[in-house]
Amino acid sequence: MALSGMRGLSVFISEIRNCQNKELERLRVDKELGNIRTKFKNEKLTPYEKKKYVWKMLYIFMLGYDVDFGHMEAVSLISAPKYPEKQVGYLVTSCLLNENHDFLRLAINTVRNDIIGRNETFQCLALTLVGNIGGREFAESLAPDVQKLLISSSCRPLVRKKAALCLLRLFRKNPDVVNVDGWSDRMTQLLDERNLGVLTSSMSLFVALVSNNHEAYWSCLPKCVKILERLAKSQDVPQEYTYYGIPSPWLQVKTMRALQYFPTVEDPNTRRALFEVLQRILMGTDVVKNVNKNNASHAVLFEAIALVMHLDAEKEMMSQCVALLGKFIAVREPNIRYLGLENMTRMLMVTDVQDIIKSHQAQIITSLKDPDISIRRRALDLLYGMCDVSNAKDIVEELLQYLATADFTMREELALKAAILAEKFAPDLSWYVDVILQLIDKAGDFVSDDIWFRVVQFVTNNEDLQPYAALKAREYLDKPAIHETMMKVSAYLLGEYSHLLARRPGCSPKEIFSIIHEKLPTVSTPTISILLSTYAKILMHSQPPDPELQNQIWAIFSKYETCIDAEIQQRAVEYFALSRKGAALMDILAEMPRFPERESSLIKKAEDTEADTAELSAIKLRSQQQQASNALVVTDQRPANGPPQLTQLPMVKIPSTNNLENNSIDQEITHANGIVGEVEPQPQSAAHSRAPDSDILGDLLSPLAIEGPPGVSGNEVLSEENALALAPVGDQENSIKPMGDIAERFHALCLKDSGVLYEDPYVQIGIKADWRGHQGRLVLFLGNKTTSSLDSVQAIILSPSHLKLEISLVPEIVPPRAQVQCPLEVLNIRPSRDVAVLDFRYKFGTSLVENKLRLPAVLNKFFQPIPISAEEFFPQWRSLAAPPLKLQEVVKGVRPMSLGEMANLLNSWRLIVCPGLDPNASNLVATTTFYSETTQAMLCLVRIETDPADRTQLRMTVASGDPTLTFELKEFIKEQLISVPTAFTPPVLQPTIPPTATSDPGALLAGLL
Repeated sequence: MALSGMRGLSVFISEIRNCQNKELERLRVDKELGNIRTKFKNEKLTPYEKKKYVWKMLYIFMLGYDVDFGHMEAVSLISAPKYPEKQVGYLVTSCLLNENHDFLRLAINTVRNDIIGRNETFQCLALTLVGNIGGREFAESLAPDVQKLLISSSCRPLVRKKAALCLLRLFRKNPDVVNVDGWSDRMTQLLDERNLGVLTSSMSLFVALVSNNHEAYWSCLPKCVKILERLAKSQDVPQEYTYYGIPSPWLQVKTMRALQYFPTVEDPNTRRALFEVLQRILMGTDVVKNVNKNNASHAVLFEAIALVMHLDAEKEMMSQCVALLGKFIAVREPNIRYLGLENMTRMLMVTDVQDIIKSHQAQIITSLKDPDISIRRRALDLLYGMCDVSNAKDIVEELLQYLATADFTMREELALKAAILAEKFAPDLSWYVDVILQLIDKAGDFVSDDIWFRVVQFVTNNEDLQPYAALKAREYLDKPAIHETMMKVSAYLLGEYSHLLARRPGCSPKEIFSIIHEKLPTVSTPTISILLSTYAKILMHSQPPDPELQNQIWAIFSKYETCIDAEIQQRAVEYFALSRKGAALMDILAEMPRFPERESSLIKKAEDTEADTAELSAIKLRSQQQQASNALVVTDQRPANGPPQLTQLPMVKIPSTNNLENNSIDQEITHANGIVGEVEPQPQSAAHSRAPDSDILGDLLSPLAIEGPPGVSGNEVLSEENALALAPVGDQENSIKPMGDIAERFHALCLKDSGVLYEDPYVQIGIKADWRGHQGRLVLFLGNKTTSSLDSVQAIILSPSHLKLEISLVPEIVPPRAQVQCPLEVLNIRPSRDVAVLDFRYKFGTSLVENKLRLPAVLNKFFQPIPISAEEFFPQWRSLAAPPLKLQEVVKGVRPMSLGEMANLLNSWRLIVCPGLDPNASNLVATTTFYSETTQAMLCLVRIETDPADRTQLRMTVASGDPTLTFELKEFIKEQLISVPTAFTPPVLQPTIPPTATSDPGALLAGLL
């Protein structure tokens, strides 16, 4: 298409907008690009003609298409003598080229000529280009010329403003190239500028300079105070720089931020003047109805409060700040409440105002119930920081009450902080025990093992507390349903101290055993190990034993002597043998000794964080928050040489996390010195032998309860020594072999929400996920299993088009024995079976390891199984009568399975089987609701007709209100039925569909099909 004048560009834009779909748009763009390429290649164009085609290239680029030619023509327009062509050249070059592009070198001389020339318009164009690109070559060649423009008295303010911002970009990108030595006098001169535009741009540059080296700019400090005085008194402030009656709020904020980089203000006159300005700001700020004025005034106010805290002002001014923040946390506007809570938390660094902050405790507790989760989090942080002995009871009780209704995303943090406060400020130890047991009862899933380990330490070290703790544990066992963590702590306490309750009703050894044993069928394998230890302790404390009780416990030991789990089997065998020793059992299984007194690791972590924060001024804290990665690094603090552990008698196996450290509950075995001579050591294979520190990875990956590699029992994971034995550091190969089948791990995680995604001798990657509607939140746990750092760590998400995934930054170095937690947000846009891939790589020594791992953000994660009745099902089934909303296919090559297995398989994919809807006992009907951003909540209907004579084939019908969803769901089920991983086949249950069904709805379904 021949183009004439700029009308051609308008016509081209109109044609693009009128395209019916993306394909037609692409065809039109490709045609135009071909035309432009031909023009550039075969014709000698004038600057004006170049301008036309370069405009079109820019528009095509803005539409999202690659423009991989014509860059030379765009750069050449920079040297055009007329403004229209030069403007296009500068604009398109800054958009299409980055700082490393070779063509930019061709333009450096032209850009420099424009900067040092007399034409102010050309100077502005050149400065804008340099400021936008900010390359190293630009900095080396042009920084001195830009500096001269900035301090030139002959340049207009417009040019000097752009020069200041251009120099700021060059300095930020290349601080080693831009020479600012001796700039103190020049900055002092610039801060005397009367033009507020130039002054604001210069202040931005000054903030960057002073953040890099404040020592060189002490002479500028009084100038900053004078600027604040000028603005506070509205002296010589033009109307165009007054925003809703506030004199240049941007300049005020930048100036106060610059002052926070100086340690203090020593000159008494300067300090007095500064505090007068701050006092004026504090007194003159209030909440008004105009949102824009609020935003500006509060930006100034909160920066002023940060400066007040930084300067450690008098208590009266601090109190005034707290009073203002107290008003803000009570207003209706959520943004203001959030800022008020956040700044009040920062005020906690000032000890003199903590009592004043406590006066707002009721309002802060009210904020804990705010609809906005961000405000709730800030309120929690503030309550945690302001708690002390005087208000600990009230705050902890409020946190416990709030725990029942808190978001799942907050409960873990909430439980941890409540536990720390209860321990740190407990008025008496019985109250502490009450709080922790309530915490476990209300938030068992979110209570880490560290918390109940700490209860064990307290009770063990305080004899007066032992009867009370045992009695409370006995009371909780009376509940019909308790969390497994409560079962662990109760069983442990009663095993150790139930004999102290023997005279109380319902607390005889036989009754204690009976109520604990009732819960045995409901607990997991690790808890069974603790219960066996409890039974042995009860038997020991009841010497001489009650024959009936003894026979009951012996029967349990005998039953578990053949258990498939090695740890339970070993405990049962050895306890059975030990329990026949009679009175000698009292010495063998004596009570736990006192733990060495040491500070709680939870409190130590909290105090370390507080100490680090107290050393930071508000400006440094903000800078740190901006630069820090979102990944959380948890490092194992135990000494490398842990206590030896008895191979013959592992007893109560509790991970030696930071709380218990070397004095873990395995000290229960320290009395077993007599055991070694009395119990035959059981022969063990190398695969089951224990090494010191065998729990190191269990500690690192404790949030997941991840299983270990093949050859290690369920309660163990590879020790550092075992890992290095598998791959000696001296003889490493370039390719590190993964441990276990990666495909099987992926398929397992498609059916459950936590587990191991990948493991090799040096790294273990675990996943914990939470799925709600069309959104999901995954946490990747990257665990370093070695005593050396992992370098060059990268975790990049390769996302399919139907998923939107955002992962937090991953640090390049993972410390020894550390775990990195990387949150990953998932948004499902539309139905698809494509899978996201984690491109994970790291370097250990000279070995570079790289793996591409499929992430279990698959189709069935966005299902929600909701059972529906026949009255709801059949109208939907009738309305979805024909393709593409209803698809049917005969599937062959299905792995043979019973009807019950197939029903369980569908349930594991979050498809709920609906019995009674089909009259044929060989058929299954299932439903689910699929969530995505495009389909919203959409009902899916599935019917599977099986052939009893040939289990390798079936006929499947799938229906939904979206054609793509119908097809993807059909293919998904088909793929799963043909290639079901045997290792992860769900257990066989009784068929959920009755053998006969004569209901009319079922007959109706058969008729419809």
